[in-house]
Amino acid sequence: MNMNPTHLQQVRSTPLFAGLTDAQLGCLEGGEVIEAPVGTVLASEGERTGFFHVLLEGEVRFTRRYDRQSILLGVNEPGEYLGETMLLLDIPWLAAARVSKHARLFRLNEDSFWRMLTSCQTVTRELFRAAANRMRLLESYSQQREKLVSLGTMAAGLAHELNNPAAAARRAAAHVQETSDKIQSLLCQLGKRLAPEHWQYLLNAAQEASERKTPELDHIARSDHADSVANWLEAHGVSGAWDLAPTFVNAGLDLVWLAEFAEKLPPASHGDALCWLEARLSLKALINQVDQSTARIAELVKAVKSYSYMDQSPTQEVDIHEGIESTLTMLGHKLKNVTLVRAFDRSVPRITAHGSELNQVWTNLIDNAITAVNGAGKICIGTCREDDQLVVEIVDDGPGIPRDVQSRMFEPFFTTKSVGSGTGLGLIISNRIVGDRHGGEIEFESRPGETRFKVRLPIHRTQASSLSV
Repeated sequence: MNMNPTHLQQVRSTPLFAGLTDAQLGCLEGGEVIEAPVGTVLASEGERTGFFHVLLEGEVRFTRRYDRQSILLGVNEPGEYLGETMLLLDIPWLAAARVSKHARLFRLNEDSFWRMLTSCQTVTRELFRAAANRMRLLESYSQQREKLVSLGTMAAGLAHELNNPAAAARRAAAHVQETSDKIQSLLCQLGKRLAPEHWQYLLNAAQEASERKTPELDHIARSDHADSVANWLEAHGVSGAWDLAPTFVNAGLDLVWLAEFAEKLPPASHGDALCWLEARLSLKALINQVDQSTARIAELVKAVKSYSYMDQSPTQEVDIHEGIESTLTMLGHKLKNVTLVRAFDRSVPRITAHGSELNQVWTNLIDNAITAVNGAGKICIGTCREDDQLVVEIVDDGPGIPRDVQSRMFEPFFTTKSVGSGTGLGLIISNRIVGDRHGGEIEFESRPGETRFKVRLPIHRTQASSLSV
């Protein structure tokens, strides 16, 4: 051994090496003791260091980035070790390791680490046990994070989708009171100028105007029509003519209709009567806006209940298309610039399934497709029946998955996204939901310009699995 006696004694006092006999000290061959000041980064997330460390003094903290946030996973204290999992599985570091208190560490390079494993069974057994436990704990934590990511995706989409109708309803409601007050004021003015027979005509004309079909005009034609109406209103002494004209155009009232309307009323009442008619039409339009906006909000709430299967049993007969549609609603804000093609076979039967869990699968796969096309490409979602299976296909025209990583797509913690942008568990969780929970399978094929994920679910199952994910 090249270590000095003090360092050797310190290494042998750690729990991992405490049982070594003098004859077994050769398994430590090639190791060295190093000093690491506070702030030293022993490993970065996604890095391959090729080293195994045992902490003799000090403290090392482990953090992992999730959605641009650095999350503390654990703290190593003297006697604990780090790096064995990455060497055993030949994977990059899943977290960053940083010295938080001045540290002294026993270090082995990769070759010396494997020599140690082949020459000392007690150390080997302990390292395999620890690596398995650490992977299980990290996977469990990351699964919960993945579920939170799906929930966050849904919440962000819902907030975005709710904002527009809620804001529109609020604006319309604010103008309803203002317009109602205006109508009442104009009625008071008209009361001084109209005879009883004029009132009946005025009300009938307003009813007829409100029932007219809105004309289909392009922007230029609508603008030209509004200019003509505004000029006509000004010629008849109506104040605010350019503000009133668009309402008449939207209601389908042309110059002929307005002229006939004015001819049957006293000239002194023309200004107030036209303003009252415009306010009446505006009030109807505002109420329609409130109705449409609240209907949209109700539709979104319904989609949320459908997505989460709120107030329903976990396992039930589900229509796969309803789940996909509710998922698309949740992701609507990300699909604004995506060309979405539905190729649904509506004749496929309902299946017994965990509906909310399948919706998590659709969320993961569709969100991945949106990322692949950078939010602006083409995504096709299709359903069909093949033998006794219901098949859901999600195809995008993105750049494709590189061949050298395709074989690793369902490995835990493997992700093609940048560090901190994904947990690397979206596909494996989806695979477990489809496979373990529903007896199905996920397959994919990818080439530049087309990536196709195909989810196969059995239509008839004798018994649903009770495994959790």
